Amino acid sequence: MVRGRQDAYESIKSMILDGSYEPGAKLSEEELAATIGVSRTPVREALRRLHAEGLVDWAANRGATMPAWSDQDLEEIFELRALLEGYGAELAAVRISADEIARLRELTAEMERHAASQDPDRADRIAVHNAEFHAIILSAGRNRRLSALLGAVVQTPLVNRTFRRYDEAAMARSMSHHRELIDAFESGDRAWAGSVMRAHILAARSTLGAV
Repeated sequence: MVRGRQDAYESIKSMILDGSYEPGAKLSEEELAATIGVSRTPVREALRRLHAEGLVDWAANRGATMPAWSDQDLEEIFELRALLEGYGAELAAVRISADEIARLRELTAEMERHAASQDPDRADRIAVHNAEFHAIILSAGRNRRLSALLGAVVQTPLVNRTFRRYDEAAMARSMSHHRELIDAFESGDRAWAGSVMRAHILAARSTLGAV
């Protein structure tokens, strides 16, 4: 039963994070159980666990649904991300290692390669590399409390959805920000790194409009 609960949790979380569900979509226990191949009990437990993590909404009278972000939600999420990730970039500028910078360059090259392609899945592929890019910067700041705070703020499904909304100009701007962040880290310039990261996050917000 323990394995069944963990399988249900990991399977549902994966489907949520890869953008399988639109905002506001209902997560049917019966359908999920059939898809995963478990009973409804571990599915129900998994959904409640995901609710506690902020990945799904839960109400006694309607079960689990995907969060549908209001304009106010978006403002709060992106403003907090800009503040926290901006500070994280400032810390990283004076603490990041050469190996971490090298990995950021590799990830940036991969994201640019996908951005230049006509692959219909390019946004999802970029989102995976982007998540690692931001995680490295956060880790390079060597501040565990900041990591915990951002874990409660960053909504991965929303980040992935943002990339799907990018037009070519927005995509090019995002790639340019990645390059400039690396330049700031190599220079050890806290103010530069923080300002670029804040601009990067707020530029992403501008692509969404109402969700």
